[in-house]
Amino acid sequence: MSVKARRISGRLETVVTKVNYAFDPVDDDKIIRNRLLTRTTTTRGEPPLKKLQKKFTSFVLEVDKDEENFNDCGRLAKAFLQELSTFEIPLLKSQAVVEANRREKESFNEVKDETERQIRQAKTDIEDLKKQLEESKIDRQHKEECETIRKLISAQPPRSETEKVIYELNKEIAELEAESTASWRLLELRKKQFALLLHVVDELQNTMEDEQKSLVDEIRTALEDQRNITDAMSVD
Repeated sequence: MSVKARRISGRLETVVTKVNYAFDPVDDDKIIRNRLLTRTTTTRGEPPLKKLQKKFTSFVLEVDKDEENFNDCGRLAKAFLQELSTFEIPLLKSQAVVEANRREKESFNEVKDETERQIRQAKTDIEDLKKQLEESKIDRQHKEECETIRKLISAQPPRSETEKVIYELNKEIAELEAESTASWRLLELRKKQFALLLHVVDELQNTMEDEQKSLVDEIRTALEDQRNITDAMSVD
């Protein structure tokens, strides 16, 4: 094989390496990669890779001939290089697209990680806000209770008036207690006087009964004496 053919073969290997680099990162997409390589989905007719292979095969076969066919070799080499350039341009575009997609994927992963971090932070903030809301509800409830107590206290008279009323009530209670004590003492005195009166009446009644009994006895004795005297005088 001539030097020129070897150079062309080396360039072809470089193109194939680019193809593998451009489309080999994802092993499970072999079918899509094969279609992109053969361009069966974007072009009509014979796939470009097969056309390039035919051009290269024709060139190599012509070079391997012993005949002095420099013109044919040059013509086939030129045709192969044109076909190779035509095939290489889309590969470079595809490589650029793959690189852009890779960078975009990395950027997407960074955005995804940042989004997940923000979501976790948002969840933490939500929990903190829930706790703050509960604490705020409790504080508000306490404030409302304090306000209710304050209104009740404000509705009451001043302390000086309350103390004055308490003093007047204590004074009145003391007077009532004094009056009650005096009334109780008077009642006890009246009880004793009434008991004494009853005792005197009882004694007086007993005395009157004794006096009446003595008077009746005296009258009876007097009558008997007078009767005796009368009887004696009649006998005489």
